[in-house]
Amino acid sequence: MTKGESAIRNPTSTIVWLLFAVVILVVYFAGLTIPLVGPDEPRYAQVAREMFERGDWITPTLGGFHWFEKPALLYWLEISAYNLFGISEFSARLGSVLFGLGTIASLWILGRNVEPAEANNGRQWTNEFANWLALVAASTVGIVAFAHGASFDIILTFPLTAALVSFFLYDLKRRNAWLVSFYFFVGVAILAKGLIGIVFPFAIVGFYHVVAWKFPNRALSSSFFWGTALAIAVACTWYLPMYLRHGWEFVDQFFIQHHFQRYTSNKYLHPQPFYFFFWVLPLMTIPWLPFFIAALWDLGKRSVIEATSNQNDVADAALGIDPAIRSLQLFALAWLAVPLVFFSFSGSKLPGYILPAVPAAVLLAAEYIYRFVQKNSFRKYGVQAIAAGTLAVILIAIIVFVPRFAETDSLKSLFAVAHVRGLDGLPVMTMHRVNHNAEFYATGPLVRDPEGKQNRLTGPKEVLEEMRILGTSMTLVLIPPEYLFHLTQSDMIRTEVLQSNEDWTLTLVSEK
Repeated sequence: MTKGESAIRNPTSTIVWLLFAVVILVVYFAGLTIPLVGPDEPRYAQVAREMFERGDWITPTLGGFHWFEKPALLYWLEISAYNLFGISEFSARLGSVLFGLGTIASLWILGRNVEPAEANNGRQWTNEFANWLALVAASTVGIVAFAHGASFDIILTFPLTAALVSFFLYDLKRRNAWLVSFYFFVGVAILAKGLIGIVFPFAIVGFYHVVAWKFPNRALSSSFFWGTALAIAVACTWYLPMYLRHGWEFVDQFFIQHHFQRYTSNKYLHPQPFYFFFWVLPLMTIPWLPFFIAALWDLGKRSVIEATSNQNDVADAALGIDPAIRSLQLFALAWLAVPLVFFSFSGSKLPGYILPAVPAAVLLAAEYIYRFVQKNSFRKYGVQAIAAGTLAVILIAIIVFVPRFAETDSLKSLFAVAHVRGLDGLPVMTMHRVNHNAEFYATGPLVRDPEGKQNRLTGPKEVLEEMRILGTSMTLVLIPPEYLFHLTQSDMIRTEVLQSNEDWTLTLVSEK
């Protein structure tokens, strides 16, 4: 055993990697029962609940109104979990956790098949690079955070990662099974988030051939026809019945409004500057940001050497890069660049949009880390300590701090009081602001406008009018505490405060 081989293999045993695997599973499954937070989690969970209660796997609805913003994959995962475990926060988030772990597993498979030559020179093939790659991915803050949320970003990231891993392994090994896997997961990605599921993988593969200065082989070129047909066939498991059932309404709302108008305008009120994702993406790589930057610096150095020597092999030799790893770096660079540039031009920007580029950043950082820890055992221990410390901090935050925030952000405890009082089924009105958390937790139907949006009322007179329209003598009203006097000081209604948190007060209102 050589000195370098001893340094890389002896300090880390199979037991240590298995312990990391257990810790990762604990961290990823922790906190799934915390109340749903933000505007998206409760809405998506409620859409799935309405589909589940109707036994309908096709048409998404919210409050009984058509909800054609997103495809069905997240809803299918939630419906499946509702069937197995009942309607709960755990069920709403389970699919996201599994897809987060699926993203990590996809990268592990990639690492298992692309082990650097210096780690396998004359020896039996190992899992070292794969294990490091999986550990870095699992402890990357962006992946951990979005894997705990019932939202579409991680639902898209897994099939995109699986598709791109499949393509790269096909490019490396020329096995058609990987090519079939690529197109299959492209179809799943379309089910996850729409047209972006096919635009990104095709654009990334195309850009990779550009930066690698090579033409696609004949098999890959010919696969475009049958592969695209396969991807569309997978996607049509939802898109076809949706179109047959809803026709132009579906095309208009889903494609025109929520694809093209969302991208080209600020219709949905998420404006950010052009450079927004250029700082959001690096932050998502914490705690591996320094290694990510170092990896980009290495790529820059090689580009300079290539430009001056006009020989790629000279640059690779100067930096000690194995040819397979060089291809992997170029592929990760293409993977990183396409979503970053694409979303930077979007009129609507949210942090989760850039999540599909995070696995590419993980690839670059992990490959650099793998070379870094080969120098000596202390480096290996240090990097493992960073991963362990990050996972420990995340677990503590999930157990100690996140529940406190969720309790304030959520309406679960407020409506729990209404449930104990036997007030289930009463209509629920909101005043001055709307709260999307009520979509999932409200104990009765939310009062909506003709377009299906929550009807934001401004005074007790409007509350009375809605009560008379609905034919009810009592209603629940959600109101910010600073406006509570509008109800309590009115001589038209009786108001009883049921429960409050920092942002909302739930009241029982009846006519005098």
